[in-house]
Amino acid sequence: MNQERRTRVIAVGNQKGGVGKTTNTVHIARALVEAGRKVLIVDLDMNHGATNHFGVEPDAFLGSFEMLAGDEPPENLILTSSDKGEGFSLPENLDLIPAARKLEGIEKAISGKSKFMVPKEVLKAPIDALRGKYDYIFLDTAPNATLPTIASYMVADYFILSAMPDPFAIAGLNDALRDITDARLRGNPDLVLLGVVISGVDKRTSLANSLSDFVEKSFRVGESEESIKFRVSIGRSTVIPQTQKVGKTLFETHSTHKITDEYRAIATELEERISKLETAQSLTLVERDVVNG
Repeated sequence: MNQERRTRVIAVGNQKGGVGKTTNTVHIARALVEAGRKVLIVDLDMNHGATNHFGVEPDAFLGSFEMLAGDEPPENLILTSSDKGEGFSLPENLDLIPAARKLEGIEKAISGKSKFMVPKEVLKAPIDALRGKYDYIFLDTAPNATLPTIASYMVADYFILSAMPDPFAIAGLNDALRDITDARLRGNPDLVLLGVVISGVDKRTSLANSLSDFVEKSFRVGESEESIKFRVSIGRSTVIPQTQKVGKTLFETHSTHKITDEYRAIATELEERISKLETAQSLTLVERDVVNG
């Protein structure tokens, strides 16, 4: 009998493309699998980056389009390590709901089904159906306000922002922070910003270091004014595009590389941050019960 898991749904994004969002999603998820977790990635980007990363042919399978349109239950769309002989190989305990280019037509497909459907809520039922089956569900979003991206804000428990040490990418963080605030006001009050992952950092350059320091000092939350930047940044390396070409992650191709270790550190800190947040939330609820009791 499969155990019931406490599922955390984590959306990953930024309001700018080319910031390592999909690479971070895939490798943080893979690091958590190495730590013994069961993880699902849902590709919600019409450019199907996560799908491509694992060597999955985007049009070969039904996926997130059919899930959002309500044509198929999410359980029927999951690709796993047991799906062999299909030209790809997923790591054990790291599952995928793939995406295809047809996602760009999802809004029209949904509006054609019923005038009473609320587009921003189309992810709620599928994600609710998957809760309890995974430790983590990662939502890999598009770098713009597409319907799947908006829906991810409304269903996620946590949000991770991805950025590179580039002035335009860091400027995009402000837009993403505003979107998170807006999502809290308009239907997902419990959405928590988990942090910012800075990747593609050439630590030899003063520009990269100064921009990383800027994020650490400028973006702070909570009473403790703790920085939302993860302590470890992901360095720049040619090994990342090499793994993408062969449909693997660094954990399969370069398991002892320093970049792989950096993703391990990010995954460890992610779980530390979630534990701290959920412990504080539990204490708050206990205090409220004592007051009301």
